[in-house]
Amino acid sequence: MNYFKRSKMLLSRWPDINKRIFRHATLGCIVCGILASLLFALVLIFAEAPDALAAPKTRIKFSTLAPEGSSWMKAMRSLEKELQRVTEGEVGFKFYPGGVSGDEIDVIRKMRIGQIHAAGFTGVGLGEILPEVRVLDLPFLFRNDREIEVIYEKMRDYFTARFEEKGYILLGWVPVGWIHFFSKEPVSTIASLRPKKAWMWEGDPLVEETYRQLGVSPHPLSVTNVLLSLQTGMVDTVYASPMAALVLQWFTKVKYMSELRMANATGGVLITKRAFNRLPDKHQKAVREVSKNYLKKLVKKVQEDNNMAIIVMQQNGLKMTPLPDAGELEKFYAVGREVQAKMKGKLFSQSALDQVESHLKALR
Repeated sequence: MNYFKRSKMLLSRWPDINKRIFRHATLGCIVCGILASLLFALVLIFAEAPDALAAPKTRIKFSTLAPEGSSWMKAMRSLEKELQRVTEGEVGFKFYPGGVSGDEIDVIRKMRIGQIHAAGFTGVGLGEILPEVRVLDLPFLFRNDREIEVIYEKMRDYFTARFEEKGYILLGWVPVGWIHFFSKEPVSTIASLRPKKAWMWEGDPLVEETYRQLGVSPHPLSVTNVLLSLQTGMVDTVYASPMAALVLQWFTKVKYMSELRMANATGGVLITKRAFNRLPDKHQKAVREVSKNYLKKLVKKVQEDNNMAIIVMQQNGLKMTPLPDAGELEKFYAVGREVQAKMKGKLFSQSALDQVESHLKALR
């Protein structure tokens, strides 16, 4: 399957990952790992120290759950360096990495009162500001990477305008990646999933509805309680991106990962309009263009990291559960359509769903 062959080719570019990934797995990583359908937890936990830069005149206070030294922060340091270059030292970032500003809800509150100007969010954080964006997190919606790339590009203007109505500028998308089931026993059919003691990220209405339609009774827990719950047997099935399952070490407490992909978790970077509008027009343009270019590169890095994480976990004993047959796969897709119908008008509008489905239809 190309999805896994590509991962093996990329593995040679990930030296000493087996040793380094566990040495750097800290509580900070755990907090950043999935916080809500899982954000930039999927990035690698190693990088070089950033170059020292002169303090810019305008500092944009930027919060992220990703720890210092991660691929995410390495990309953001490069972004800042380029931004300072094109603005001749006028504009830069002051970073608050590793969740030091609190969780995503805390960060949103601080952005509203001006303590933080910009931040990276998971779909859950984005959804707190604009619930409609969760249409991109719908289960069993996407089939491949190409669909995700096209839909995010096609819907960018739509969501950019909606975020601006809420007082925020969307600087770029950084999807977390594909979400798989990780379990102690194989999950390949709906029938095999139903008796499982499945974890659900506490307070996520989209996953809650998905499990309801699947006929699963989930165990709502915070992210930091999942590993212990796997150890004690309170839960035996979780969902995560490959990189999150690796960094959080959840995969060490299960035996199987499904090739079946539950969803693709979204993520993005926002800056408040209040902070953005303080910048001169030429610097506003620079912030938009530099962010778009560098965040687009980060998307590809996240994809590579997830693919390589699969290989690392397989080398450490994780087994792959093959995709269901066509008939069973259609049952999962039918569940996805039911979730769309139930959440329409609650999380997202008919208009947003129609646009996404129209673009997908054109691709298929």
